[in-house]
Amino acid sequence: MQSFLPTEDCPVRNVLNRLGDKWSMLVIITLHSNGIMRFSDIHKTIGDISHRMLAVTLRSLEADGLIRRKVYAEVPPRVEYSLTEMGHSLIPHLRGLVTWASEYLAQIREVRKETEI
Repeated sequence: MQSFLPTEDCPVRNVLNRLGDKWSMLVIITLHSNGIMRFSDIHKTIGDISHRMLAVTLRSLEADGLIRRKVYAEVPPRVEYSLTEMGHSLIPHLRGLVTWASEYLAQIREVRKETEI
């Protein structure tokens, strides 16, 4: 039996902690779909994310090596974000989840309605 004890070495807890938040997967999918993007473009594409939360999410994904941040020495500074090779390697897995969610969303909503108290 595999154990998922709460330690730093548990890959499931460690990775899902990052990807299981509200915004990380949306940022990764957005960068995959649109390629290199600036902060404001990511913000416009996702829509309901705050500037602060987008900045925190981008920093976290960069710290994990999933996205690349490139700063250009211009005035004002231009910053662009893109997926790294490791970030791109997540796409087939996320695509499966997106497909599953699209396929079952209506059914999930129906079950939620039936189970509301």
